[in-house]
Amino acid sequence: MSGTTQGGATRSAQARSETTAAVPNGTSNGSAQSGSAPADSAQADAQTASSRFTVPDGAVLTLLGSRDENLRLAEDLLAADVHVRGNEVTLSGAPADVAFAERVFAELVTLAGRGQQVGPDTVRRTVAMLSAGTAESPAEVLSLDILSRRGRTIRPKTLNQKRYVDAIDAHTIVFGIGPAGTGKTYLAMAKAVQSLQAKQVSRIILTRPAVEAGERLGFLPGTLYEKIDPYLRPLYDALHDMIDPDSIPRLMQAGTIEVAPLAYMRGRAQPYDAQVLTPDGYRPIGSLQVGDLVIGSNGRPTPVLGIYPRGVRDVYRVTTQDGASTVCCGEHLWTVQTPEDRRAGTARTIETREMIGRLRRGWIRRYELPLVEPVELVPQDVPIDPYALGLLLGDGCLATATTPSFATADPELADALQAAFSGIGLRHKAPYDYVPRHPDGGRGGLRIANPVTVAVRELGLAGTRSSTKFVPEPYLLNSASVRLAVLQGLLDTDGGPVSQRGHTCRVQYSTTSSRLRDDVIFLVRSLGGVAYWRTRVAEGRPPGKARGGDVAHCHDSYVLEIRLPESAPPFRLARKQAAYQAMGGGRPMRFVDSIEHIGQQDTLCIQVAAADSLYVTDDFLVTHNTLNDAFIILDEAQNTTPEQMKMFLTRLGFGSKIVVTGDVTQVDLPGGQRSGLRIVREILGGIDDVNFSTLTSQDVVRHQLVGDIVDAYERWQNQQDALEVGNDTRSAGNGNRRRGR
Repeated sequence: MSGTTQGGATRSAQARSETTAAVPNGTSNGSAQSGSAPADSAQADAQTASSRFTVPDGAVLTLLGSRDENLRLAEDLLAADVHVRGNEVTLSGAPADVAFAERVFAELVTLAGRGQQVGPDTVRRTVAMLSAGTAESPAEVLSLDILSRRGRTIRPKTLNQKRYVDAIDAHTIVFGIGPAGTGKTYLAMAKAVQSLQAKQVSRIILTRPAVEAGERLGFLPGTLYEKIDPYLRPLYDALHDMIDPDSIPRLMQAGTIEVAPLAYMRGRAQPYDAQVLTPDGYRPIGSLQVGDLVIGSNGRPTPVLGIYPRGVRDVYRVTTQDGASTVCCGEHLWTVQTPEDRRAGTARTIETREMIGRLRRGWIRRYELPLVEPVELVPQDVPIDPYALGLLLGDGCLATATTPSFATADPELADALQAAFSGIGLRHKAPYDYVPRHPDGGRGGLRIANPVTVAVRELGLAGTRSSTKFVPEPYLLNSASVRLAVLQGLLDTDGGPVSQRGHTCRVQYSTTSSRLRDDVIFLVRSLGGVAYWRTRVAEGRPPGKARGGDVAHCHDSYVLEIRLPESAPPFRLARKQAAYQAMGGGRPMRFVDSIEHIGQQDTLCIQVAAADSLYVTDDFLVTHNTLNDAFIILDEAQNTTPEQMKMFLTRLGFGSKIVVTGDVTQVDLPGGQRSGLRIVREILGGIDDVNFSTLTSQDVVRHQLVGDIVDAYERWQNQQDALEVGNDTRSAGNGNRRRGR
């Protein structure tokens, strides 16, 4: 081979004639020499070819490299001779060698022409790709930009890396399997940052199994993050290469980037006795089975896809400012909005432990939770019109010693009650007293039971007084329209709008029944609202008035402050409705108020099919524990057990992508445990949208010696395996001979 320096000085390993004629387009299939040459010389010239082409002026220096290092490497790797004079390159040698060298230089010139740096590594990889006979163009492979930061561009450097990156774009779950140094994690991290910047995902989650400490980190000194930091350092290092280091703490604090060991990802769970709302009412989460229906954040049923026991864990009681609360572990997920999120029209998903100690910013609560939309429970028939029942619970006498009666100063309510009692008249007995009567109740000496009395007894309300009234279960666990009608009846009688200058209108309701108080709160929350309550104790309160006389307060009074969404108007009574609409009802809001550690409990988590993975737990709190709109990377996956691998993969939520990386030749699991990465291909190999990308020692992008080391170990392992097979065969043969004797 021969080449030239940039100044044009020629080096030649073999003297060649200067009269070589080039064919059109700069190539020739042979060499023509003048004069009569010996026959053997003519035959040799017939077996040689040459090619000449011009490199654009702007690409010459990039192509040749610093001190001609690219040219010298090309001479070593190519069988054809290379001559460079100025910006003209001449190739000579066997036709096949010249043709191959032409392809190599064409790819290098394309890269140089695109302004990319061409170094010895680029030359080496271009030759390797073309030698492998692949259909892909090395220039296309090596010019696929993923990220650029501070003049540095991250791109695949081998064909397998290009296929790996393409698989991440095309599939939801991708396994990158190969030896160390092949860029599995680094490229996955680059794609994650690219997806975050393009707003294709809302967060990045990076995790590794911390088997080096047996996932028992308690004996190490320092905080949790100080303990796990050594095992996650490679992920941090890659992250710092791709994102401004100053912004990383802010992104991690906001939950946009989460870095955690696998052991701390699996705990998103609640205790077995935590309540989950189903179409038939609340059930303990521990009683659910796959296929059961639970209520999602849109108020509609969604099936349970998976149930995963999580063992005994530290649990916390999360309480909101309206008194709602539930119990969950520290890693349980919540979708929240901060003031910044509300201004940007976005939301974030964070863990319970991330909110501890950060619930307030001054006097402002930081984390707002989403409210469930009006819940659709299973409809069922009821004996009394729901609005009429609400009126009777508010201003009715249900003692049933006589026919139930109704007292009101609003004729509009009396007319509404009359209209609701189909086939039953409402007799006006006194200025404010009304009694429902059956038109044929006493005719001809035949006594017919009053249907209202019968219904009141069926519902268990007979004999209840103001301090013991309640909403019967068939009305609580019914359609949204039934529940709203009951609530409107209660508010039209014992509730009312309360307005303040410069504020929206809230609804106030009072009752002396603690059970009715709780039922009203249930109705409000089930319709997407919030309700606060306080107690006005009876003792020491000024007496009320009845017919001009003092009447002592016998029972404490409960005052509720209610906010309802626009879809749930609180009143039907015209005067109350007008006052409420004049000021507007405002927007119901629910904020996290406190998080308290309450001990340890046995826990489990569920996965639901809802598009946002949200479900409704205690007190109509909306929560979830799968990972939506996230780019999730599991690194060093060879150190996961099959159970851990299943747990991790089933955390996948909607709009998310998972990349799993690992090297099956470096399993560090203790006690001979099986690697989940070794068997996952057998389990998931035939599933669509799951891809397995394999990288080899040829894809090592670290020092070239790393690839040689990987190959050496692989050859040694193959020899050991062959020796073991041979020893087993000889042992079996010796055993057969002994038995033959």
